[in-house]
Amino acid sequence: MEGEYSYDPNSFEVTEKMIEDYNRLGFIIVRGLLDAQEMALLRKTLEGSDAIMKHAYQIPDGLGKSVGMCIWSHPGNDITGIISRSEKLVRTSEKLIGHGEIYHYHTKLPIKEPNTGGSFRWHQDYGYWYQNGNLFPDHLNTVYIAYDKNDRENGCMQVLVGSHKAGRQTHHRVGGQNGIDEERIEHLAKVCPLKYVELEPGDALIFNANLIHKSDANNSNKRRWSFLVSYNTKENNPVYVHHHAQYTPLDVVPNSAIKACANFTDMTGKEFLDPSIDKTVIADKSNPVKIPKTSE
Repeated sequence: MEGEYSYDPNSFEVTEKMIEDYNRLGFIIVRGLLDAQEMALLRKTLEGSDAIMKHAYQIPDGLGKSVGMCIWSHPGNDITGIISRSEKLVRTSEKLIGHGEIYHYHTKLPIKEPNTGGSFRWHQDYGYWYQNGNLFPDHLNTVYIAYDKNDRENGCMQVLVGSHKAGRQTHHRVGGQNGIDEERIEHLAKVCPLKYVELEPGDALIFNANLIHKSDANNSNKRRWSFLVSYNTKENNPVYVHHHAQYTPLDVVPNSAIKACANFTDMTGKEFLDPSIDKTVIADKSNPVKIPKTSE
């Protein structure tokens, strides 16, 4: 399918066709970017203790439900940090962005529990990151890795193909989030086809910061967590100090370091986000995230 590729640890490299697809579509999909063993290690970190999840909070979607969220600014040395510092994430994003050295802007974990997980409204990441003092949207991207299976039933990502070329859209506060005006979306959807991004665990959607996307509420009995790593370039270091990271040199590690990592609980240096200092969202402090220890 257009814009889709498969990860082979022995031969994967970013090709001119991938770069062309990324620039034209606003994204590419890489199937199997993390394999089953790497996903198992990630699960051990996120579900084996509360070292990360104790920092999670809820963001209301304005429609009666909420999305759980956990965000940290620096990768650290645990398995989540090693994944975000691995060559296959860093070098792939660096080549797709095409503006030189990149650094870890932040990692986030959206949490959509069965039947209760809320929606993300139509938005661009740059709709938020513009407010943080990032001057150039094409210098930022996100590697969205499916933690659980993502399908239409449990609220998978939806994108408007090629919508990054429409530039930054005006965003308005809805619930605890920021969203694009629905009338504007209707017009854009006539020229930018809607795509449901259905993913298996370990598959990755790598997308431009101006790509317009959303996800519906999870009304199914299947959990839907996601693991997202966002990168920015050194050249695009934000002009404002804010709740995400300023330029910090990234200690890139070989892909083999993921399976060699045995750190599942030491989160030193990650700097978890306190939602009270995030001026781009409104968290619901009265509704803590309750995390079950079992997957779907």
